[in-house]
Amino acid sequence: MTTSASVPAGSGNASAEAGTVTDRLIEANERYAAAFTDPGMDARPVLHVAVVACMDARLDLHDALGLSLGDCHTIRNAGGVVTDDVIRSLTISQRALGTRSVVLIHHTNCGLESLTEEFRHDLEMEVGQRPAWAVEAFRDVDQDVRQSMQRVRTSPFLLHTDDVRGFVFDVKTGLLREVDPA
Repeated sequence: MTTSASVPAGSGNASAEAGTVTDRLIEANERYAAAFTDPGMDARPVLHVAVVACMDARLDLHDALGLSLGDCHTIRNAGGVVTDDVIRSLTISQRALGTRSVVLIHHTNCGLESLTEEFRHDLEMEVGQRPAWAVEAFRDVDQDVRQSMQRVRTSPFLLHTDDVRGFVFDVKTGLLREVDPA
């Protein structure tokens, strides 16, 4: 399997030849922009859905869900947990841009399963300032999906809380498994 992180065979020191990763991304954008045509869309998702998912690089949400450009709002963070900032984004998505459904996607083998809130203490010791945010680490991915669903369903800022569903994406098989909210 080839990934974008793969280094072509025989390239020697690829990082010295290609510049920084950011340089590589900018070059890719220049190629993209050269062939780009304005799709004529506005910011309202065609499917009226917002997907909240983990930032894990193994999750290709558009392919995994059969989505095209413009179909959904995608909100990603570490763990895909529903934080105050996710509620902020969902509120804007619903109230200003017309989404009505929320899909939550956590995944197997998540890095947050190996962290604890002690991570904040370690950061404080290292930099001299304690982060204001919580790590939101968890041990049980299903329970964390349930907690995230509950946070969405009980937010006073969200207009549409009747179509909120949560899933766990299996990073080995690519399948979604729905989590019962009860």
